[in-house]
Amino acid sequence: MKLRILSIAFIMLLVTACGSKKTTAAVSAQTQVETKAVAELTPELAEGKNLYENSCAKCHKLYEPAKFSKEEWQPILVRMQKKAKLDDVKMASITNYIHSQL
Repeated sequence: MKLRILSIAFIMLLVTACGSKKTTAAVSAQTQVETKAVAELTPELAEGKNLYENSCAKCHKLYEPAKFSKEEWQPILVRMQKKAKLDDVKMASITNYIHSQL
């Protein structure tokens, strides 16, 4: 009985120790990727991101730029420019940001 309890305790300790290391490594890797993505934005791209987040989120949820290809984004952006009443300069900024994230 003692051997069974000790065995179960040892297995639980082993599983817990292995699981937390993988989780920590995954979180660390994700943080590095996010930091890298944020650090690479030029001021022009940061302005495009800001416009995208503030103009588009007024009406619907934001999609990750990588969810669609450049070809798929083009008609979406044209349609949304009219609905959001954005001028060509703002739309070019948003388009450049989205294309930079693909």
